[in-house]
Amino acid sequence: VQLQASGGGLVQPGGSLRLSCATTRSMFIGSYMAWHRQAPGKQRELVAGITRVGNTNYADSVKGRFTISRDDTHDTVYLQMNSLKPEDTAVYYCTAQPIGTTTQHWGQGTLVTVSS
Repeated sequence: VQLQASGGGLVQPGGSLRLSCATTRSMFIGSYMAWHRQAPGKQRELVAGITRVGNTNYADSVKGRFTISRDDTHDTVYLQMNSLKPEDTAVYYCTAQPIGTTTQHWGQGTLVTVSS
């Protein structure tokens, strides 16, 4: 399964980054798409998710700062991250869960480092 994540990098506290995740058309239109993250020494956690029709959900720790969206023209999911904090430092993963299944496909991660 192709899930190509990009956009990570080093940013200062208070800064912004936008992550992108491109996938195949069939995967995109048939899946719940989400971003997870894993910080050093911590378990992976769900950051944000979006359904095929655009309903979204967020972890409490990112509400009001992060926005997940989907581009139906380019089969891409975005995660706009604003007001970044050092505790947002993690490897961020794009995931796709086909509707009607419990299977979750994972892409390669992209590292986000928030530091001054």
